[in-house]
Amino acid sequence: MFTLTFTASPEHIDVMGHVNNAVWVQWMEAMAGAHWAAVAPAEHQAKYAWLVTRHEIDYRGNIREGESVTGETFIPDGPVGARFDRRVDFRNGAGKVIVSARTTWAMIDIASGRLMRVPSEVAAPFVGAKQP
Repeated sequence: MFTLTFTASPEHIDVMGHVNNAVWVQWMEAMAGAHWAAVAPAEHQAKYAWLVTRHEIDYRGNIREGESVTGETFIPDGPVGARFDRRVDFRNGAGKVIVSARTTWAMIDIASGRLMRVPSEVAAPFVGAKQP
């Protein structure tokens, strides 16, 4: 599992006084990118990129300006062809999951710009990680 903490700033807040839904998606993408950068070998990062094909998000709570959440991300299953699912849970200060998402990512060969099957050596460092 990989974690990052996010704190709501004024630009994250919507008319309801809490973090806007689009910001949660930006934080999910930031988590995925940071996890990839922290775990994938440099040669994989130079050859491959990831694009989102689907987000499925459950909102169970929210935070306001100045409050923080801890995002936890992991890969629940191995890749299927070019696609790889990632889970992200955001916990508030009390440890309660307030936003949970499952995002499907597609792997792109940077040189050709084309989708490609996820090689086992790319998936290996991510699959089988501790899950909540």
